Amino acid sequence: MKTYTLEEVTDKYIGEKGTSKREQFETELRLDTIAHAIKQAREESNLTQEQLGKLIGVQKSQISILESDLKSVSFDIVLRVFETLKTKISFKIELGNDKLNLI
Repeated sequence: MKTYTLEEVTDKYIGEKGTSKREQFETELRLDTIAHAIKQAREESNLTQEQLGKLIGVQKSQISILESDLKSVSFDIVLRVFETLKTKISFKIELGNDKLNLI
């Protein structure tokens, strides 16, 4: 039986690196990871969605959306959530050969 690496399977079924389909897949995966991190940080802080929403000035439904689908949430809210949960975040931005790390 032949085995395949995750990279080989992803290349075959999603698309090779650099293709628009693969870029979209990887972006969605990153957003899902951030959403999961938000939920985990909230739970570790022993807060309900409603309590966190009150702390940052949004409705419980907005926190629910934030934890499940970041595509329709503003970046400002994401930053406010992490700040409120006292979670350290950093961003790495690469523009061509230039790299910018925001901590």
